[in-house]
Amino acid sequence: MKRSRRTKIVATLGPASDSPEMIERLFRAGVDVFRLNMSHLPREKLPEKVEVIRAIEREAKHPIGILVDLQGPKLRLGTFADGAVMIETGATFVLDGDPTPGDAGRCHLPHPEILEALEAGHAILLDDGKLRLSVLETSENRAVTRVEVGGKISNRKGVSLPHTVIPVPAMTEKDRADLDAGLNAGADWIAVSFVQRPEDVAEVKKVCAGRALVMAKIEKPQALTRLDEIIEISDGLMVARGDLGVEMPLEQVPGVQKRITRSARRFGKPVVVATQMLESMITAPVPTRAEVSDVATAVYEGADAVMLSAESASGAFPVGAVETMNRIAEQVERDAVYWSIIRAQSATPDETAADAIAAAAHQMVDALNLDAIMAWTNSGSTALRLSRERPNATVIALTPRRETARRLALAWGTHPIVTKDASDVDDMSFRAAKFAVREKFAAVGDRVIVVAGLPFGTPGATNLVRLTFITREHAEKA
Repeated sequence: MKRSRRTKIVATLGPASDSPEMIERLFRAGVDVFRLNMSHLPREKLPEKVEVIRAIEREAKHPIGILVDLQGPKLRLGTFADGAVMIETGATFVLDGDPTPGDAGRCHLPHPEILEALEAGHAILLDDGKLRLSVLETSENRAVTRVEVGGKISNRKGVSLPHTVIPVPAMTEKDRADLDAGLNAGADWIAVSFVQRPEDVAEVKKVCAGRALVMAKIEKPQALTRLDEIIEISDGLMVARGDLGVEMPLEQVPGVQKRITRSARRFGKPVVVATQMLESMITAPVPTRAEVSDVATAVYEGADAVMLSAESASGAFPVGAVETMNRIAEQVERDAVYWSIIRAQSATPDETAADAIAAAAHQMVDALNLDAIMAWTNSGSTALRLSRERPNATVIALTPRRETARRLALAWGTHPIVTKDASDVDDMSFRAAKFAVREKFAAVGDRVIVVAGLPFGTPGATNLVRLTFITREHAEKA
């Protein structure tokens, strides 16, 4: 299952992609990682969905990643006596702890922690940002606001707080139950919503205890103030542009996307760009030119993966959306400008043997015009270091751990293979060359780079790089 692109594709499953046949079609069309959104997927159906994906994986003999996306806390208004009201621009509107149904002058906010955290000057956005309030004054269990942008508001609409650090954990009781279900079902990645601080990620990592990698969704402006700390503790990042676009000016989101993408690469952590990438394909068979440019921009920036949400979950053309995204990524990666941008963003290697070897392997690829780096890896760290270098060669990750291979399905330029660990240096070189031929990344007469750590099976011990020639014997044994 050789992909002719290095950028990975994440697709969300939903009503439009519910059947095993459709999930397999999506995989064949180019999906590398499937996202299971716990905001919509009933917990009891999670194991069934995971097993369908694993069955396709076994048939294709190629690792597939599974990302379980936790819902996170949902902040909502209370109810109105008439179900909905019109709030006029310039009017005063009160949010309080009184559960009595509201009217045009006040409404219940069933989150006392928000009322405690609000300060004068803070903005409050209602219904995905359609209405905007500005806090004038606060007192115990009450906030008086001025309506900056009015409109119609109805029961239990969402509340967003771009200026307020809310003292609530990123995980609700539902999230804890969903997390346990995801780990028990064998999820490879867990995405954490509502991340405001590194402690939100640390809480989930503690529960995961290495059973899955943890991805921080950057969807709150508050997370940007501690971005480096969040990246450092996370295993991966997601640029959740939809919620970011609600809580901050839309014109700032592209710059934030670039900042997160480049920072994640500097730390060597996979980054996914998500939300509304091919939005029009929910109902149309072709995307807009602007959407194509949007996907292309994420690829040019070196994102590890681009993601489909409603396009594959509930759209009319889920396979077409994947195929379109696949073609865009392939075309961008063939563009000479792409590689000039990627090289310009190269991160300085850390002062470790593993990083020095990864940088050296990248230089060898360029000097010798090679197509494959064969990386023996146990934990996946060797392959991720090589991926961070963004070499113009595929990183073929050879690992004895199936869970490592599945996790690496998200990383830029990696082609994971599950195989038994090498027994010695000669076995390491021979089988690496054999797999390069079998997977059609090299032919007789070519050379490949082999990267590994001695002693074998020791996580994080990358200390060896070797150049291997492909012979007829490798081809015959492939």
